[in-house]
Amino acid sequence: MHIRKFDVDYSRRLFLERTLKGASAAGVLAPLWPMIANGSMEKAYPDELTSVEMYTKGKIKTGDFVTADNVDAVKDLLDPITFQQVKTMGRRIKIVPTVTDPTKLHPNDFLEATLRNRGKAKIGEDGNIYAQSGERWLGGLPFTEAGTGEEAIANLTLSWGRHDYCQYAIRQWDIDPAGAQAYQYDFVWAELQCNARLDGTVFEKGEDLLRLQSVWFTAPQDTSGSSFLSVWHYDQNKFPDLHGYLPAFRRVRQFPTNQRFEPLLPGITWFLSDAWAAGDPMMTWGNYKIIERKPMLGAVSDNWAGDKDNWEIGYHGGPKGQTFLDTNFSMCPECIVLEAEPVGYPRAPVGKKRVWIDVRNQQFIAYITYDRRGEMWKSFEPGWSQYSAGDKSVKDGKGNPAWSWTYVLSHDIQANRMSRITHTESTTGGYKSLFSDEGVDVYNKYMTVNAISRLGAV
Repeated sequence: MHIRKFDVDYSRRLFLERTLKGASAAGVLAPLWPMIANGSMEKAYPDELTSVEMYTKGKIKTGDFVTADNVDAVKDLLDPITFQQVKTMGRRIKIVPTVTDPTKLHPNDFLEATLRNRGKAKIGEDGNIYAQSGERWLGGLPFTEAGTGEEAIANLTLSWGRHDYCQYAIRQWDIDPAGAQAYQYDFVWAELQCNARLDGTVFEKGEDLLRLQSVWFTAPQDTSGSSFLSVWHYDQNKFPDLHGYLPAFRRVRQFPTNQRFEPLLPGITWFLSDAWAAGDPMMTWGNYKIIERKPMLGAVSDNWAGDKDNWEIGYHGGPKGQTFLDTNFSMCPECIVLEAEPVGYPRAPVGKKRVWIDVRNQQFIAYITYDRRGEMWKSFEPGWSQYSAGDKSVKDGKGNPAWSWTYVLSHDIQANRMSRITHTESTTGGYKSLFSDEGVDVYNKYMTVNAISRLGAV
């Protein structure tokens, strides 16, 4: 009999040892990030962690669909809510090849900045992230091999969309427990980095800020004009300033901090706190800990529907066949499992969050919040992809293939309500998705209190 040295059990023991020791190294057969710098991750992990077929001993292979009939074979590779969706609610997930090319897991400029600044980050005495020289963070991932919960959350928080400016046209359907559409919204979500930028500059109107983020709703008519602006300070001990314009009141008002745990509009299951699994400043959460390292299945590639009208992904499952999106998952050989508690929000309805983070790009692939009783409450599942498929592609501001999120499934499992969210090419009002500012004065157009007031009045 041929005995494999680097089988699943070997990797499991290695991951457990690293978790207990708080080790930050990534990779099993060889260190991961030197391989990423050389352009391929293929030899960092044994086949048992990169092949679904080998992991499941032939029960599931690339090209198959995970369904209620076979999902038990990959139960330990899925977060518990995704498992429940497949096992009991009619969800199907297609398995696609494992990504070995690191350029397909990052925006090009973000990967270049990460490699250029690798090893230059530190956590200051105030808990914020700085370069070793004392400057604010220089851009890219500050901690390519996160060994603590604080380092892992910093990778998610400092640059959400991993571009200096990104503008997402979004279409969302909110599905009720009976499987019927209860609400449908069109909106735009935009982010402008002020520090931790990839172009090496500090945005001139935001020297003390991390980012400016705005969202404005464009449909249906009764909610069109509802607009919100979140001003993030670089100091992660400070709460963001949240301003909102509601057409019914015809004025901008400032919202209290705990508004981050309420839906912006009726029917929506996600909160501002859920965004990117890091929707609040790092130090307003605490008790960070990495509780596990393990392989997972995640929607990290081949999820861009560039051949579909308006990039709208198909749907299936649930009581009326419209609860879940058609999604593609692949093996993520090594993930960090992070837990944290909302220490800065004494009235938060959330008791803790758990985040699964792919170490190959330090981006989250699954996120679950728990209520104050410790019961599972909501999942916030992202899909990622390079925006290139067949003869279709989208370029970033420098002509490289774009990379971004493509969908989110936000599932309130207690109420059994689903927000089905797709990143579309354009949305009502003529707004298009962008991965750079394209020379537009986005600050004055979208990122001020006057701007959201104007957007609301249109």
